[in-house]
Amino acid sequence: MSSTTTSFNSPPAPWKQLFTTHLAQMPSPEFVLSTVAPAPSGSSVPYLPRARYCIYRGLWASLPPNKHNDADKNPPCYDSDMPTFTTDVRMEKVPELFATGAGHGKLEQSQGSGGGGPVEAVWWVKERMTQWRFKGTAWVVGPDVEGGEESSGVRTLKSEVGSRMRVVREEEKEDWSWKREVRGHFGNCSPGMRGTFKNPVPGSKVEGEPDQDHQLGQKVQDLDDEIARSNFRVVVIKPDKVERVDLTDPEKARRFKYTFVLGSQGDGQIGTWTEEELWP
Repeated sequence: MSSTTTSFNSPPAPWKQLFTTHLAQMPSPEFVLSTVAPAPSGSSVPYLPRARYCIYRGLWASLPPNKHNDADKNPPCYDSDMPTFTTDVRMEKVPELFATGAGHGKLEQSQGSGGGGPVEAVWWVKERMTQWRFKGTAWVVGPDVEGGEESSGVRTLKSEVGSRMRVVREEEKEDWSWKREVRGHFGNCSPGMRGTFKNPVPGSKVEGEPDQDHQLGQKVQDLDDEIARSNFRVVVIKPDKVERVDLTDPEKARRFKYTFVLGSQGDGQIGTWTEEELWP
């Protein structure tokens, strides 16, 4: 694997199997993603909340199978507990994740990999009357993740995300590629969804007709389409806390909180999840 990472020895999260089982029952695994944005000059508070719906795209390093996806796949040598979604780098959420991360990245830095801003992600699984809430940081994987000189954003991304990637097949991990994983996510999108990455700039003012390369309603078949791929990003949510509220029986509603804790094991570190039951 082309990386600068050290994976912690961490078992699968105790909530993982139930979470993925619940999401598999949703007609569309939509969730609300909340970020924070720097407030305009003169505001009484430094940050303002921002929220929007996104689509869950599987757990990082466990690309969901798709018979229509012709992209080369990575070997199944890694596993993780980190949900992913895809986005357009021109969306406001991307610079928000950079500006509010530990590095306080500027707008130009948000064109690459990095970020790490705080987020909350909430799923309401009506089919199971259960709410899932993830609290943590979000990391943007861009086209610069491999193939050139590593920026500080790429190095930090690989360190932060890579630390939660569990090795399940030691003998294949050197064949695993970050760029191949991103291309696989692009291939998992429908041609119409891929075409949205060639739309006019999201949120820009409508002034006449857009140019021929940036039209609505395009369908992209080429997994290496230059314009679409330049705007396409995979975002990885690295959770520190996960809460589950089960309202299946209103008279016996239950709430659980899982917290990621990093400890020592021999000469290395091990990550574990604690579990508490709370009043709903």
